[in-house]
Amino acid sequence: MNLAKRAFPLVPAFLIACGILSAGAARPQAGSPPTQSSAVTPLPTGGQYADNNICQTCHQEVWDRHFANTPHSALLKGEQHGCQSCHGPGQAHVDGGGDVTKITRFETLTPAQTAAICTKCHQSSLETQNFAKSAHLASGVSCTSCHSPHKSSDVNFMLIKPQTELCYGCHAAQKAEFARPYRHRVDAGLIQCSDCHNPHGTQVGHQVRAAAGQFAVCTKCHTDTMGPFVFEHAPVKTESSCLNCHTPHGSTNPRLLQVNNVNFLCLRCHTPNTNGAAPGAPSFHNQNTKYQACTLCHTQIHGSNFSPVFFR
Repeated sequence: MNLAKRAFPLVPAFLIACGILSAGAARPQAGSPPTQSSAVTPLPTGGQYADNNICQTCHQEVWDRHFANTPHSALLKGEQHGCQSCHGPGQAHVDGGGDVTKITRFETLTPAQTAAICTKCHQSSLETQNFAKSAHLASGVSCTSCHSPHKSSDVNFMLIKPQTELCYGCHAAQKAEFARPYRHRVDAGLIQCSDCHNPHGTQVGHQVRAAAGQFAVCTKCHTDTMGPFVFEHAPVKTESSCLNCHTPHGSTNPRLLQVNNVNFLCLRCHTPNTNGAAPGAPSFHNQNTKYQACTLCHTQIHGSNFSPVFFR
């Protein structure tokens, strides 16, 4: 398995650049319930907009040192309301001498409220259109948990940290799996979490992406397993497909297999007690002698165009 070969471009993990934030929000820790501020600022429903340039009068440091060189800043140059496009009408904030209760402050919003503002611009993207029903939002992960529109050094996607660090911050179990002897080389930078998962949500579990034609995401790199084949191997075409035999993040077994012996893997289905769901191993296949690995003969185990028993 050539894990280094990339058959598709990197799709950066968190593409939605969220509403303007004064300081990066802390991400929820793995296993902890979502936390929300006790003082939630309602989304603006009206009010008068202030002059675009007046924000810099008080927030000059934020503008010059952080925000001015970000993609959002470039977009706001042609926007009628500037900073107020995300923070809401600001005239009452100005008239109140900077009263923080008169402006939308993202650190006081719930994840759903933050997403409502960000998706005013980002909802049309295929990458973000499912965020409202994503597992991340349901778990209390806000746009600003991963993005910092003011202070990010990532000019492309405004991430608070490198993508792998962000994902590992919550997904500690997966981090440990990537340290196993056989693993996808995420830590080496040859593949990223977002190559297989869409953090903004998909139509399937675990926010897994799909390859072209709705094939398993694994076939983006492992194109030889995609098919279609004349003779299909049923487990490859089920909903869980590759996961029937492989552990995707990392394994102690070669080829990321779930067990260390190929025969044990095959015999989970090919035994007489499967009620005909799969043919049992022939009686002359003595597992203690030369039939050491089913794939020595059945080499085309993912599917074949020539042999119904997956010979070469």
